[in-house]
Amino acid sequence: MFKGMGGLGDMGKMMKAAQEMQGKMEALQEELRAITVTGESGAGMVKATSTAKGELVGLDIDPSIFNPDEKEVVEDLILAAIKDAQQKASDRSQEEMRKLTEGLGLPAGMNLPF
Repeated sequence: MFKGMGGLGDMGKMMKAAQEMQGKMEALQEELRAITVTGESGAGMVKATSTAKGELVGLDIDPSIFNPDEKEVVEDLILAAIKDAQQKASDRSQEEMRKLTEGLGLPAGMNLPF
């Protein structure tokens, strides 16, 4: 029935694969919102928790660092913990993306949009 239609059958397979990939990407996005990582600074005196998407969801500060004379030190520790959490979130996101692309048989290092 479809003789002479060339690679339309292959096109259908490609479209199906693209839809499957889109579904897996959406599922991964949801997973990244659920995965949390914790960054630390000051030997664990300040901890920042973030989703793997990079959204800051928690901050834990040891009360012993609250000294009015050291306000700038506390601020630096907070920023350092947040940056650490953001870096860990980025690393985790890339790791999960690598797993997805390998599972789909895509080349290593292929950057897919987020």
